[in-house]
Amino acid sequence: MSSGMTILRLLQKLRELEASDLHIKTGSPPVIRIASKLHRIDSPSLNGEETHKLLAPIIPDHLLKDLEEKGGIDFSYRIESGTRFRCNIFSSAGELHAAIRRVNEKIPDFKDLYLPPIYEQIMDRTHDGLIVICGVTGSGKSSTLAAMINHINKTRQVNIITIEDPIEYAFTSDQSYISQREIGIDVVDFKQALRSVVRQDPDVIMIGELRDRETVLAGIQAAETGHLVFVTLHTSDTMQAFSRMLEFFPQKDHDFIRSSLASSLRAVCAQRLVPSLRKDLQLVPATEVLIVNSVVADRIRDGADDELPAIMAGSVEEGMHDFTSSLVRLINESYLDLRTAQKYAPNVEALRSRVKGIEVKADTLVSKGR
Repeated sequence: MSSGMTILRLLQKLRELEASDLHIKTGSPPVIRIASKLHRIDSPSLNGEETHKLLAPIIPDHLLKDLEEKGGIDFSYRIESGTRFRCNIFSSAGELHAAIRRVNEKIPDFKDLYLPPIYEQIMDRTHDGLIVICGVTGSGKSSTLAAMINHINKTRQVNIITIEDPIEYAFTSDQSYISQREIGIDVVDFKQALRSVVRQDPDVIMIGELRDRETVLAGIQAAETGHLVFVTLHTSDTMQAFSRMLEFFPQKDHDFIRSSLASSLRAVCAQRLVPSLRKDLQLVPATEVLIVNSVVADRIRDGADDELPAIMAGSVEEGMHDFTSSLVRLINESYLDLRTAQKYAPNVEALRSRVKGIEVKADTLVSKGR
């Protein structure tokens, strides 16, 4: 390891380069991700002892035992400049590895994230119930959730409580009053945090990822009792959200959970980041939005999930849309070309058909001199 290389200098370099991630692995030099591409740092490969020494300054003392016993820990770290990082340190083949993500210092708004107007509209008209944000790792779920919470913070006088593991964006109370609780620091675990949150007079609760039966139940119950609850799910689209939540429960409980979701769920928003054509923008979100109106609620209750895509596609006036529609919009607005869009389309033929239809219509209008 280079004698001048420290973890703090590496984190500062991430900030200077506006890089998104730092990867540290025994047997390799550190690697940083810039504009979705990985770049090796010009230094010798790290051995096991050097990796431990490099990471030791940022590992919280209270998590050392968890790292040893469970093989992995998550936490946040902030350098003197104020830049925050989301850190995951884990064991691999008996050696320490780390994945560290830089969190933007500025809390983004919907325009910063290039999200369609329906996101802000959902926030303005929803005051209770459950809102689910879906996406795979690295799809921007945390940023979207932060934009939603901060929009409420700037426009409503409510009490907001977040339960995070770890805290990523640091909010400053504006119109709202915000309390952020970090697992392992402010509260022992999610179970204790969820048990106490309803006694803290919240109007809005952000739970973060639904990771087990208890968090799903807590989210639904809080939503059913008049709170506005935000959660995330690790699924690739809106339809998988229902099967994912049901997976946490035995078959005999599925009707009950479906009934609860039908009454409490307000919207499911899924997203995936795709490479942008624009020089000033590296990635842009393709989105899918399902809004739970009375028809959607009935289908959820009846287990007719297979009918939801058609309802979503036919409810454009309400702001609903699928990934294909989103990709077509991004092509029309010159964020994507067709070749790139096809790589991320759930149905390539449907995408081609939609784009071709638009091109034919445009050609017809031009030929008629309109």
